Amino acid sequence: MKIFALAAVLGMATLGALPAQQNPAQAAPASVRATAEATVSATPDRARIHIGVVTQAPNAQAAAAENAKQLDAVLAALRKVLGPQAAVRTIGYSVNPNMRYPREGGAPVITGYTAQNTVEVTTDDLKLVPRVIDTATQFGANSVQSLQFMLRDERPVRARALRQAAEMARADAEAMAAAVGLRVVGVLTMEEGERPPVRPLMRENAMLASAPDRPTPVEPGSLEVRAVVTLTMAAQ
Repeated sequence: MKIFALAAVLGMATLGALPAQQNPAQAAPASVRATAEATVSATPDRARIHIGVVTQAPNAQAAAAENAKQLDAVLAALRKVLGPQAAVRTIGYSVNPNMRYPREGGAPVITGYTAQNTVEVTTDDLKLVPRVIDTATQFGANSVQSLQFMLRDERPVRARALRQAAEMARADAEAMAAAVGLRVVGVLTMEEGERPPVRPLMRENAMLASAPDRPTPVEPGSLEVRAVVTLTMAAQ
């Protein structure tokens, strides 16, 4: 009788442990993932122009001195156009030898020196851009490397693009869920994709001079701000 009672107790303990061991893992909730991209156009309100002076001379000192003289004249003229608080900064300066390589071989020969000084001019008055280019070239600049239009503050435009991308991603998620008989009930995760830069309008190698009676034509056009959003939605 004692042996039977002990066996019964052991049997009950074993049965009590079985349900916990045999419980299947709960199924993960259904989810749907969607990615959308939105692009918003905006009118630029800032321009940056890279203007340079390139000079050559038999020696480095003469090339640098002539370069400084011409650039001083350019900067003085630009400040008359843009005002004394003009946003102008140097972005590049170099003095390099000009080399001639003999056809018959041998060591190269220095034939002179080239000095180059490039400044970046920034203005929020886009109507002044043609005058800036023309004034610079008339007073000694001989290199206008680029003209870039941009936004002073891109955040409001990017926010619009993000909202549109998120709305499109949610609509796509709802459509996919409905196609399999489900409906979205909440957001599990929301991510912004790799942030693409604002696509600035560039003008490369701008003309160095225009007809005396006609300013350099400039058209700012529009910019594109792009946003990518990925949503993971819970569905049931």
